[in-house]
Amino acid sequence: MHPPQPPDTALLNPAPAPASDTGPPQAAPALVDDAALARPRGPHRLVIIGGGAAGLELAARLGHGVGRRGQAEVLLVDPFLTHVWKPLLHEMAAGTLRTHEGVVDFLPQARRHHFRFHLGTMESLDRRRRQVRLAPLRDGDGMEIAPRRTVSYDTLVLCVGSVVNDFGIPGVCDHALRLDSAGDAGHLQRRLIATCLRAEFQEQGPVRVVIVGGGATGVELAAELADALREIAGYGPRLSRLKRPAHICIVETGPRLLAALPPATAARAQADLEQRGVEVRLRARVAEVMAGRVQLATGEALPADLTVWCAGIRGPDLLQHLDGLALTSARQVRVRPTLRTEGDEHIFALGDCAHCSLAGAPEGTTVPPRAQAAHQQARFLARALPLHMAGRPLPAFRFRDYGALVSIGRSTAVGSLVGQITGRRFNLHGALARWSYRVQQRRHLALLHGPARALLATLGGWLTGRSQPVVKLH
Repeated sequence: MHPPQPPDTALLNPAPAPASDTGPPQAAPALVDDAALARPRGPHRLVIIGGGAAGLELAARLGHGVGRRGQAEVLLVDPFLTHVWKPLLHEMAAGTLRTHEGVVDFLPQARRHHFRFHLGTMESLDRRRRQVRLAPLRDGDGMEIAPRRTVSYDTLVLCVGSVVNDFGIPGVCDHALRLDSAGDAGHLQRRLIATCLRAEFQEQGPVRVVIVGGGATGVELAAELADALREIAGYGPRLSRLKRPAHICIVETGPRLLAALPPATAARAQADLEQRGVEVRLRARVAEVMAGRVQLATGEALPADLTVWCAGIRGPDLLQHLDGLALTSARQVRVRPTLRTEGDEHIFALGDCAHCSLAGAPEGTTVPPRAQAAHQQARFLARALPLHMAGRPLPAFRFRDYGALVSIGRSTAVGSLVGQITGRRFNLHGALARWSYRVQQRRHLALLHGPARALLATLGGWLTGRSQPVVKLH
């Protein structure tokens, strides 16, 4: 994805005085200007790096609390003007995501939830001066929008997510696509359309896709691509005549798919995939990724017009420049049970970029890198950071597993949910599981937009979606 275009300079205004407790809060500009980033000491500044699900939720909750009361300035920094809910990237990549779903503009959110937003990418950290350095901001043509800048903070929260782990396997960076961001999803979707057109006009065989990694991302992407490719093939005279217009293969090193879920759920997911024509290769290790094929350790080569790498995660490269903060071998930030980083009491981390031990679990067990964990950590920090500002002791974060759902195409899902009161686990499959899967996203939107707006958006999307094509071809 190209960097965003420069925002309207009319938004670059100094912040107004904090809202009074006795009257309605004044409307504040959503975008903070460069001059205010290194301003003289004022209210406690909470800087959140990364506007993913955890970062945006934390900014909204803090903005409605300490931000609205004028007790702190809440500043969210992200390299893009829009937020995309990461669990929907597989639908965006397949072209099946309706344009209104999953995409949220930061600036209206900042104004609505009483926080500030700054466009930028973290480059490095100076912990002694309590400053974050931001890289120069450029547009899609390489023209500089803003030079390198520094952001002062009193408390820093890292919510920069994760990227896929190539484990040092040759050819992954050069020949495999990944699904870490909306930009990656858009690139994959364009490559998918081009591959289908090439197969149609050059009279090649079926479209061949190899997905490496049998976790939730790989399984959801395989199912979504199976449905999308079947729809796309129906538009072309040649592909539509093929009995099997697409061949999708999942390669997984472990003995089963979805290792984090119960075996029965994984077996159900595999059966659903195979019913869609997806080939599942278990206990298969990739030795190298090449142009047009994936080489297995056994010597077998799997033909691939597209290779998508979904195997494992690690912290993004920028975490290597954290001025001495402790990292794991997977480049995650080590945090204490309070989510405060080891070695710096003014820095916190949450979500996929944080390595946090799971309370009450065997030693070495960590909070899983799942969306529900990030949401729980955001709620926890929204309550804990005001205590930190006041110099009071912090509680320990405790993760509660509410189950997990995995989408298998547009009409079904598999997984389980845990009752909040009874603690009983319910296994789900089919349309009910798919409905529950969608409810999770609607809860995220309800937090950001409010229940009424989220309900209206859902109803409007359902009505307009009935007149739109199943797969977007642009």
